[in-house]
Amino acid sequence: MRKLLLILTLCTGTAQAQTASDNVKLTITRLFDGMRKGDSAAVRAAFAPGALLQSVLTTKAGATRITSEPVDSFVAAVGRPHKEVWDERITFDGIRIDGPMASAWTPYQFYVDDKFSHCGVDVYNLARVNGEWKIIYLADTRRRSDCK
Repeated sequence: MRKLLLILTLCTGTAQAQTASDNVKLTITRLFDGMRKGDSAAVRAAFAPGALLQSVLTTKAGATRITSEPVDSFVAAVGRPHKEVWDERITFDGIRIDGPMASAWTPYQFYVDDKFSHCGVDVYNLARVNGEWKIIYLADTRRRSDCK
């Protein structure tokens, strides 16, 4: 009987972890689905109030530069009418969860319509707010070469 309880406890913990991980992925996937559709409301819904966006870039001179963008600016850019489809194709390469906080690492390739633009990695920190995972921090790198 003890073995059965132990097995059930372990399986339940694993199922809960998988569900949380799936829900983190869902939030991130909805962000980029919204971006592809030009749906600013869907993009906004992925972020918690006060979320931060930053990029870590390498200048032509080889120096590292960190830029910040308000979420409102990003949401407005997505929602502004444009003919092209902005398509960020991500691959989930690790999700870590500790209670109400999660982080995710997603290499990506960015296309404008079907034309390759750049690649890099997105790193997200998320918080579970009122039962939903919301992005509280998103940092990315960007480059045009050495893409997989």
